[in-house]
Amino acid sequence: MKWNWGTGIVVGMIAFVSFIMYMVITMSTNEKYSHDLVTEEYYAKEMAYQTEIDAETNTNNLKENIEGNKTHDGWLLSFPKGLEASKIKGKVFLYRPSNQQLDFDFPIVLSGSNLLIPDKELMDGRWNITIEFTYNNEDYLYKKAIVY
Repeated sequence: MKWNWGTGIVVGMIAFVSFIMYMVITMSTNEKYSHDLVTEEYYAKEMAYQTEIDAETNTNNLKENIEGNKTHDGWLLSFPKGLEASKIKGKVFLYRPSNQQLDFDFPIVLSGSNLLIPDKELMDGRWNITIEFTYNNEDYLYKKAIVY
C-alpha cells in the first residue's frame, strides 16, 4: 500500500473520531464522571413554587434577617431575636451543586437564637442553604448561596 497525504488525512480523521467516541462513551457510562446538577423531583418542586414565594415573602418581612457567618466550629446561623426559639419548627437543607452525595438535611434545634452547622459536615466550596420553618402557623423560607 502506498502511503501518501490522502491516506494520512483519512487515518488521522479515523483516529480523531475514534478518540472522541471513546471519550463520549467513557464519560457517559463511568460512575466516576457522574455529576448530577439537577435536584431530584424537579417537576414536583416546580408545582409548589407559589408556596415558596409566599414563605420567602414572610421571611423578608421579618424585622431582622437570618444571618450566617463562618466560625471556627462551622457555619453559624443567627435567627432574629424577636422570634421565640421554642416555637420555631423546621429543617435545614444544604445542597452541594457539584456533588449530590454531599447533600444533607437536619431538623432545626436552636441554642438561644443560633444554629451551628458543624465544620465536619461541610467541605470547602459552594453550598446552597435552604431553611424551611414554621413560626406561629406561618411558613418561612430562607435561601442563601455561601462559599465555605
